[in-house]
Amino acid sequence: MRVLVVEDERKIANALKRGLQQESFAVDVSLTGDNGLAMALDEPYDIIVLDRMLPGVDGLTICQKLREAKKDTPIIMLTAKDAVGDRVAGLNSGADDYLVKPFAFEELLARIRSLLRRPSQVMSPVLTCEDLSLNTQTFEVMRGGTPVTLTSKEFALLEYMLRNQKKVLTKDTIISHVWDYDADILPNTVEVYMSYLRNKIDRAFPKSPQLVHTLRGFGYKLGV
Repeated sequence: MRVLVVEDERKIANALKRGLQQESFAVDVSLTGDNGLAMALDEPYDIIVLDRMLPGVDGLTICQKLREAKKDTPIIMLTAKDAVGDRVAGLNSGADDYLVKPFAFEELLARIRSLLRRPSQVMSPVLTCEDLSLNTQTFEVMRGGTPVTLTSKEFALLEYMLRNQKKVLTKDTIISHVWDYDADILPNTVEVYMSYLRNKIDRAFPKSPQLVHTLRGFGYKLGV
């Protein structure tokens, strides 16, 4: 899943990027409000972590402009202001959640996971398809009760496909949600990772139904 962090304090922004990448997220960072708004409008992010006080366009205005543009990407607003009125203003501007600085990274991560479950109406942290399961909190992947070991990028790809199972996903759509803006993407990157997934969750379990499908000329689909 792809996250946009809009935070003008470089140290905080870099720490959030490192922490989220360790949790298998693809992360882009913007240090200004103007650039953050442009990125949020142009790119298909799954969630936005947004500082309220920013140079240029402030966080409240960014929220309002995104909602006016019919962008329903979940937004967590970060701020040093903890008065009730400030929290109300943030939520009324279109933010989905509000976290006061300083905060524990574990709490931010839990709030991100919670918001990511809402759009797909998946209330459990465990995503499933047939006998395949993926736990978004413990990072455990199982097929028919057998553990499957994935790299962080393979895990991110499988999580995105599980959240969108039975949908046809184009190569460009997959790249935009699983790899960050600065990633070095080769023409066959998606094909290579799809092959890795097939080897680990399909070919390694010949008695189970094949789940990863290629629809030539269209894209990929997860499901029976």
